Amino acid sequence: MHAKDLKPPKNLLRPIGRAIADYAMIRNGDRILLGLSGGKDSLSLLHVLRHFTRAAPVRFEVAAITVDPQIPGFDPSPLKDYLAELGIPYFYHSQAIATDAERFSNDPGFSFCAFCARMKRGILYATARREGYNVIALGQHLDDLAESFLMSALHRGQLRTMQAHYVNDAGDLRIIRPLVYVRERQTAAFAESAPLPVIPENCPACFTMPTEREHMKQLLAAEEQRYHHLFRNLLHAMRPLMGEQGRPGTDEDE
Repeated sequence: MHAKDLKPPKNLLRPIGRAIADYAMIRNGDRILLGLSGGKDSLSLLHVLRHFTRAAPVRFEVAAITVDPQIPGFDPSPLKDYLAELGIPYFYHSQAIATDAERFSNDPGFSFCAFCARMKRGILYATARREGYNVIALGQHLDDLAESFLMSALHRGQLRTMQAHYVNDAGDLRIIRPLVYVRERQTAAFAESAPLPVIPENCPACFTMPTEREHMKQLLAAEEQRYHHLFRNLLHAMRPLMGEQGRPGTDEDE
């Protein structure tokens, strides 16, 4: 099957469609720019949004952007041909983020992951503004939100998680996360069955060392073996923290 003929499964379309409706993520005339890392989550979201551009009653456009941080072992350039096959507008930005980070690596409390996220976010926002896109779509899923929730509660004493839909600090862009009701295993299954051209180790710098997020992932996996409704309960607990239909939020919600 050609990529352009690929239809996402219902077990992705339904929760994503429900999240879009619950949080009023997509409005008539929106121009959405998807942050495409090359991982299973953002590639799955790409196909779902592409499907909705043809099937949803709301008319909107979708484009994608990949930021290549020029890290050894990570080459997202094959995505260029894939996006061309899909016929989706695509922006590819290469920047030596890893080299830039070296200047701050000895600073107390420095986090490469946080630095990289800020740099990528700046590039996404700048591209959206330059090219006339008013919405940024990101590929974090329910597992990511649960991990952020635990990290915030246990390490900072705060009840916070990633927001499903918010307006950026400048007030000119909306940020949406349509996968907030989707489990990571669902995007993994779609990526394998499609198959999607997943870029291996889409953040190799993070894989080189254990992270607190990985620790939370393992903790949640162990607890889910004991409590099968764990993520359903966590979603219920996090709902008041996930934002209300595009209200003003913060760019530092991760």
